[in-house]
Amino acid sequence: MDTQQLFLAFGLTLFAGLATGIGSALAFWTRRTNTSFLAGAMGFSAGVMVYVSFVEILVKAREALSEQWGETPGAWAAVLAFFAGMGLIAAIDRLVPDYENPHELHSIEELDAGLDNLPRNEAHDFGKLRRAGVFTAIAIAIHNFPEGLATFTAALTDPAMGIAIAVAIAIHNIPEGIAVSVPIFYATGDRWKAFRYSFLSGLSEPVGALVGYLVLLPFFSPAVFGVLFAGVAGIMVYISFDQLLPGAEEYGKHHVCIFGLVAGMAVMALSLLLLG
Repeated sequence: MDTQQLFLAFGLTLFAGLATGIGSALAFWTRRTNTSFLAGAMGFSAGVMVYVSFVEILVKAREALSEQWGETPGAWAAVLAFFAGMGLIAAIDRLVPDYENPHELHSIEELDAGLDNLPRNEAHDFGKLRRAGVFTAIAIAIHNFPEGLATFTAALTDPAMGIAIAVAIAIHNIPEGIAVSVPIFYATGDRWKAFRYSFLSGLSEPVGALVGYLVLLPFFSPAVFGVLFAGVAGIMVYISFDQLLPGAEEYGKHHVCIFGLVAGMAVMALSLLLLG
């Protein structure tokens, strides 16, 4: 395995993960939520991930598995791995309570309301608030872990495709950074602590890549690659349909979201044609 490509894959994963800090910075250094920007960005990210998942990643996974096990068994294995990837990220979402779930969107304006919005008994229960902050941080790490593995796997297989996916995941992490900062601020009452937690939560993505690499390296083969790649496609499609597109709709910019979706698909298609 080429060392330079390995470092590139880790670097892209780190870049994508730490983009949560951009969202957190927006939350603390601007006064209003730019809903048009976030809706368009989330739509763009979804367009990139959906297009590359169906047109490139799932196709490559099926080809690799078909070469190992034959056309029909390979096709079945790719489809099963695809839906297993969806099942994994869906299970993670199911296990995390809504309030601690960083994919439950919040707005920058909520920060100005601060602890005054909490019920009186909760506002004075600082032990409970601190526990909420800890659970939120854990939830962030759990959510970002498979995203890091997805970015790393794509970048390791095809650097050009990895760059596109890293950018898409990074865009996806910007509104997530805002969503993370708000509940942690409620839990601690400290804006800078919320910023630090949000920024550092992105480190779970390169950690996910590192753990996946170390665990799978001894067993790595074309068959393992095919199953993993198909699972990555499932993870990214689920993220797009369950989080990005509904999130963009919540910001109330339907057509901006759709334009972003189409633009993301077009950019991904063009990059695959030019760099493929």
